[in-house]
Amino acid sequence: MAAIIDLHEVAERELEARTRYPWRVKACASTACQSAGADAVVRSIEATVAAEHLELDVQVVPTGCMGLCSRGPLVRVLQRDVDTETMYADLTPEVGEQIVTSHIKAKKPIDTHVIDEKMPFFAGQEKVVLANGGVIDPNRIEGYVAHGGYLALQKALTSMRPEEVLDEVVASGIRGRGGAGYPTGSKWSLLAGAPGDVKYVVANGDEGDPGAYMDRTIMEDDPHRLLEGLALAAYATGATGAYIYVRAEYPRAIQRLDRAIRVARRSRLLGRRILDTDFDLNIELRIGAGAFVCGEETALISSIEGKRGQPNLRPPYPTEAGLWGQPTMVQNVETLANISSIINRGGEWFSSIGTPKSTGTKVFALAGDLTNTGLIEVPMGTTLRHIVEVMGGGVPDGHEFKAAQTGGPSGGCIPASHLDTPVDYESLRRLGSIMGSGGLVVMDDRTSMPELARYFMEFSMDESCGKCAPCRTGTVQLHGLLDRIATGTGSEGDVRELEHLCQVVRDTSLCGLGQAAPNPILSTLHFFRDEYTDAVSGKEPADA
Repeated sequence: MAAIIDLHEVAERELEARTRYPWRVKACASTACQSAGADAVVRSIEATVAAEHLELDVQVVPTGCMGLCSRGPLVRVLQRDVDTETMYADLTPEVGEQIVTSHIKAKKPIDTHVIDEKMPFFAGQEKVVLANGGVIDPNRIEGYVAHGGYLALQKALTSMRPEEVLDEVVASGIRGRGGAGYPTGSKWSLLAGAPGDVKYVVANGDEGDPGAYMDRTIMEDDPHRLLEGLALAAYATGATGAYIYVRAEYPRAIQRLDRAIRVARRSRLLGRRILDTDFDLNIELRIGAGAFVCGEETALISSIEGKRGQPNLRPPYPTEAGLWGQPTMVQNVETLANISSIINRGGEWFSSIGTPKSTGTKVFALAGDLTNTGLIEVPMGTTLRHIVEVMGGGVPDGHEFKAAQTGGPSGGCIPASHLDTPVDYESLRRLGSIMGSGGLVVMDDRTSMPELARYFMEFSMDESCGKCAPCRTGTVQLHGLLDRIATGTGSEGDVRELEHLCQVVRDTSLCGLGQAAPNPILSTLHFFRDEYTDAVSGKEPADA
């Protein structure tokens, strides 16, 4: 049997090892930065370090996402003797070489590529889930442990009863970060109270909203945080097995999770007698084929069982009869990534962040017509205006903000007149939108709302599993109506029929995908109805 990991000893060794290098270069190796050429930048830095014979002075560390994806590739340079840190953006291999020859060797930073980490994009954040982003190497457990990793699991297994762990989650007030915001503690309590000797917990990593990549980033950049959260969930609820369901389009997340599971098992953090206690748990990966509907928990369960990913009628709910008929709890990745911090710092601490009904922080993927795009983590209740105008830097190129889409194809559009809306579950629902998993797409004054609604309906139409007629045929009919309206060949009757059919699809579809598919149409009809009427009357938008 493998030796039990000594968390404190590993942390001390890792922190001591870092003092051996006068310089450390932390290079973002996230998917976003790699798509912008980060690999070539890192190779350039490493080659220049070797050419300048600085191998004993400079350590190059691949890290996860640093957040400001629109300015990637990103790199941080740390000088130990003066305890300074410099962030570089918009890097090329040539600039990577200059970082070594100018900044490190000659101690002359390259001002044209330096960005201030006190800028509003970073200053407005409160990082819990993303605390290790851009800090640790995702492929090494030592980095996670050095920043407090697995201490919550050790605390729970050695000094807390399962019901005490559950009580902290209930006290935190955390709600599911995957969509509707169901209270996490209530779901855990249902599984804990379910009868039977076999129970399962499942991490839902089937993130499919256009423009959303929060869960992907957590799985890629901090895989052990997810494993620890899943293990804590299993301990608190009496689960005997655990799965992580990831869509196949996330190969880097799959690779890093697979490695993390194997390392955790060798370190006795998974498997039998975890940390020399009576708690046993194995975590297995399951790869989905990329169907959006598999984000719905009953469809996800069917997919894990090897069946076609289609939703099932509820009740019974998964906590009553889920995987192979056994009680099962499905939780979003970001939700589980919060759990170790809640156990370490207490439910009361977590509930002090955000609003009374929407506690904690939320990760958003900012996209669209913004100066700064990327990942942010802010307290619940932060206003949309602060996110868009301050952190996002506002709409560029002299254009004006028109709307923000939250909740992806299941959400709605929020117009400029509601920019001061707090971003929390209740406030968004009152405007006809939802939090969703955290995608936030900003549109400027050039955006046609009928065309936007058509785009999201095309997505929902393509992703419909086809099991129920309202979604299978209703989305096709809605798309056809939107296509006529958006192309100027529709009529006033089409607008009326569009609104009526939205109500039918919403009220009669089997699962959340179909029920929420009309939301982008209904919200744009509510706030931008004139664009629909102008489109069918032949008016140009500017004439309205």
